[in-house]
Amino acid sequence: MMDAGDLQCLKVVALMGGLRSSAWMSSQSLGNALNISPQTASRRLKALEAAGLITRTVRPDGQYVAVAPAGEEELRHEFSAYTRIFSPEGGYYVLKGAVISGLGEGRYYIDHPQYREQFLEKLGFYAYPGTLNVRLDPESVRVKRRLEGLVWIGIEGFEADGRSFGSARCLPCRIGDCPGAIIEPGRSHYPEEIVEIISPAPLRETFGLHDNDIVQIEVTHD
Repeated sequence: MMDAGDLQCLKVVALMGGLRSSAWMSSQSLGNALNISPQTASRRLKALEAAGLITRTVRPDGQYVAVAPAGEEELRHEFSAYTRIFSPEGGYYVLKGAVISGLGEGRYYIDHPQYREQFLEKLGFYAYPGTLNVRLDPESVRVKRRLEGLVWIGIEGFEADGRSFGSARCLPCRIGDCPGAIIEPGRSHYPEEIVEIISPAPLRETFGLHDNDIVQIEVTHD
């Protein structure tokens, strides 16, 4: 388990701007934010760096600190715990929206053997080629933001056929009695109101869905 003092230091580094980019901070400024001495703050940073949770760069104008991917994962786990504590739904989330047509690229990527094997290993099913695209209603967009605090399942990128295939993350869900997962490409900047669903079943055909039909996506998180 991560040391409580180191975790608090990691949180403050993120709050000082280190989550999205490298942020300038001195041991003095970090110590003031944590209410500890600069020497202790410096030791905390060294411990986090040694654990691979942050990166540090020294420039002519001072020290820049950024939260590393492993550190972001630690923060997501912490956020997930508080989400479960304070969620009035007890970890049950519902997203509603209208079915829309995608660009047709999902079929090619979802059906790649290296993605398919990861889906089976990590999600428990081979995904039907293609995705169901849904435009969320305004209330569901707000609910979706809360899903950021849950623990998503990482899908690793890879090189194949002379090109790069990017990473992604998945969150298990259900539509009706069909299991599935919300999938978000790692290098894609989708509009906040759009979600893509993969499933072992062809969801459009299974439920007779057409564009503009309303669907309900259920996410249960223990």
